[in-house]
Amino acid sequence: MNIQEFFQLSAGKWFAQRTSHHLNLQQSESDQSNIVAELLSQDSPAVANLCKQHRIDPELALCGLRITLEQATGAAKVPATGTTTVLVPVADPDRSNAGKLLQSSNSDRPFSMSDYTLDSDDVLTLIADDTTLRSEERLWFASENLRMRTSILQQTDGFHITSFFSEIRLGGAKPAAQS
Repeated sequence: MNIQEFFQLSAGKWFAQRTSHHLNLQQSESDQSNIVAELLSQDSPAVANLCKQHRIDPELALCGLRITLEQATGAAKVPATGTTTVLVPVADPDRSNAGKLLQSSNSDRPFSMSDYTLDSDDVLTLIADDTTLRSEERLWFASENLRMRTSILQQTDGFHITSFFSEIRLGGAKPAAQS
């Protein structure tokens, strides 16, 4: 699988359930949400605009994915309903399974770019660092209608949050490939 195929498989409407654990506080919380992921073509205006914001030639973009949080419920502090994020992978010219993942969001996301690697087991790993925060996220498909995700957020002051997500495709069928 390549990154475009991973994004294509991610397209659709998903029910997500998250459990997070704050290691320093020894507290857990959980929430649920409905998420819609829309595959964007390489020449989509949203893809081109995000590339331009990062001063990257839009021709280097492989595709895009627009993710909208449609509904959120639960105890955890989750982003507001209607939060939209656009993701655009740009491949590393020396490694076809790795590159940069550009991000834009109408929420308070801390990162606008991360490194991605898609390993031989089709596990997508995203790593983002800045001076105060490190994020590592791993995503994989247990089946085409069940996706798993783990994340670790580490602050330089030692504060850590770990999360586990299970995401079930609503409607059951994989969306048709977009031309």
